[in-house]
Amino acid sequence: MAERSFKKEVEQLRIGAGETFRGEGILGITKALLENGVGYVGGYQGAPISHLMDVLADAEELMAELGIRFEANANEASAAAMLAASVHYPIRGAVTFKAPVGTNVASDALANLASGGVTGGALIIVGEDYGEGSSIMQERSHPYAMKSQIWLLDPRPNLPSITQAVRHGFELSEASNTPVMLMVRIRSCHVHGAFEAKDNVPPPLTVKEALSNPQRRTDRIVLPPYSYIHEQEKVNERLPNALAYIREHGLNEFFGPKHGKVGIAMQGGMYNGVVRALQRLGLADLHGESDIPLYVMNVGYPIVEDEFLEFCEGKESVLVVEEGAPDYIEQALRAALHKAGKPTQLMGKGPFPMAGELTGRVMFEGIEGFLREVAPEMLRAQNRAPNEPQEGQEIPDLSKTVPVRPPGFCTGCPERPIFAAMKLVEEEKGKHQISADIGCHLFSINAPFEIGGTTMGYGLGPASNGAFDGGGEKRPIAIVGDGGFWHNGLTSGIGNQVFNKSDGVTIVVDNYYSAATGGQDILSSRADNPTKDTQHPITKAVEGMGVKWVRQIDRTYDVNKMRDTLKEALETDTEGPKVIVASSECMLNRQRRERPLRAKAIKEGRRVERPKFGVDEDVCTGDHACMRLSGCPSLTLKMPDDPLRDDPIAHIDQSCVGCGNCGEVADAAVLCPSFYEARIVHNPGGLERWLDRMRKSVIGWFQSRRAAKRLVWEEPA
Repeated sequence: MAERSFKKEVEQLRIGAGETFRGEGILGITKALLENGVGYVGGYQGAPISHLMDVLADAEELMAELGIRFEANANEASAAAMLAASVHYPIRGAVTFKAPVGTNVASDALANLASGGVTGGALIIVGEDYGEGSSIMQERSHPYAMKSQIWLLDPRPNLPSITQAVRHGFELSEASNTPVMLMVRIRSCHVHGAFEAKDNVPPPLTVKEALSNPQRRTDRIVLPPYSYIHEQEKVNERLPNALAYIREHGLNEFFGPKHGKVGIAMQGGMYNGVVRALQRLGLADLHGESDIPLYVMNVGYPIVEDEFLEFCEGKESVLVVEEGAPDYIEQALRAALHKAGKPTQLMGKGPFPMAGELTGRVMFEGIEGFLREVAPEMLRAQNRAPNEPQEGQEIPDLSKTVPVRPPGFCTGCPERPIFAAMKLVEEEKGKHQISADIGCHLFSINAPFEIGGTTMGYGLGPASNGAFDGGGEKRPIAIVGDGGFWHNGLTSGIGNQVFNKSDGVTIVVDNYYSAATGGQDILSSRADNPTKDTQHPITKAVEGMGVKWVRQIDRTYDVNKMRDTLKEALETDTEGPKVIVASSECMLNRQRRERPLRAKAIKEGRRVERPKFGVDEDVCTGDHACMRLSGCPSLTLKMPDDPLRDDPIAHIDQSCVGCGNCGEVADAAVLCPSFYEARIVHNPGGLERWLDRMRKSVIGWFQSRRAAKRLVWEEPA
């Protein structure tokens, strides 16, 4: 099951011409694909477009009615390879994945696609995961477009602009026989808005119909001598055709007065931030009407040089608003001015920082700094940066008082006991070389576990230990999740280890889903998926690769078993790689499934029982070793009720989901017996209510006797 269902929202995708579509950016993109005759769609989930894949999956029935093929791909490379259907056939295709990591994985397929060119429109929707909300390395998609000569659209972040970019993306691709990237940032994906809908259009040629009439053109295949011809085509035919389409259809936009002393050129995705900063400076109104000429580059690549030079005509200075490094666009615009011999001064990185997200404050300060230098008369003294302190007001250094909050495992996460077991093994056998992987399990690098030292790519945890797998005093340990295992790890990791007779240990963290990307089903998911084939055991795949030593653990919360199995893997004489598949369902997905069912049962008056864990404060010593081996967010501190004790003790708060990990860790580590399990019963039967009354009476009698003997210190009058 995915993190969020869009079953209700996708019904709106059926509306037609004359109606208004309202919703999120991801829904608008899907509607635009349907309106523009897409023939097939694929992709790999991942922020910021995880929900776009969820929308497409929930809209699979509608797409089937239109004759559209949908595929949830194993990884980004297989998604990009789907676009091969547009090489020989006039079929429009679209794929989506997160960038730049997804583009890294897909780059081989994209390079071949761009070389041979396309007949049908080929659209690559990349989620630009850049900035403080990102969970990956800070890179941009722009160089991939430049490297392979793929046109890059970066539309203004509103639904009409985004949906128009889908249409123009297909048409630009067909006009220039070149694949097109459509870049959407996380705010674009989730911005709400409206646009005038059109009728959904079935593809003129479906993939099923194409199969009955196979096409083949050898000059589109990337082999010599055609690969040399492709390079010439890119420069002499495709690029001019693309530039002509961009100019003719006005893909780049101009706002504000035509003439002025200064101007601002920007990526389309930066438009909202620029206008907001100008509003704060008193240079634009609430409707976006700007006092400064604006050149909005909804096409980030290729640069339309003559269009930009026309914008610069008569201006002394132009500011380039480009997010991230390197400054590809600024360099290209500066080169265009230099070649044309224009005197206009160009500024960009200088007023703006070379790296980092252009947040509201950074945008304000960058534009203000530019204007203060080149047109100070346009600034008004009363305008201040957002959240700027008043004169004389001191800003406290909160970094010394507010604790750092690194990402960590959710409450009840089944991965936490795996790393608790690894810490127990470490205590006994010393430290080992451990490679981490992309996914929730990467949080193990933080306290309290502090396990794992590298992360080289999704599913590459086992491969990251390749240099250490040749045998040594200690065996290296690699971590890979079930999502990463099916994405890339089976071949690049396990297969590689088998082939090279590696001696290391791999732990496959199997939480039943591609959990880190939103809880989507994968090959080994336990759920019955009506449109996908699931329930394929990871152990069978591993054994099929040739691994001899394989162990399956069906309940990761059994810390004793996890610890003992890992010790066995590190000590066994069996040659070749050792693989432990540690399985327990992702607690977030489990709670999403169980809570509604439990609430419904309680409302209907049915008996419902669930566990609740606690700490006996009379037994707890305040050692806190349980926290050092658990780190569960529901395990916290409280002051004991006993006035003779002044040290905080362990306490389990109301966020507990009853996984039992804290007690299991305490048992495995021989910590203390202070943890207990209680059962909360909703809608109990008559006998249970009677027993409850009897227990309360007996316990109350003992408590009153004890209280009568307890010393009490009275407050002085």
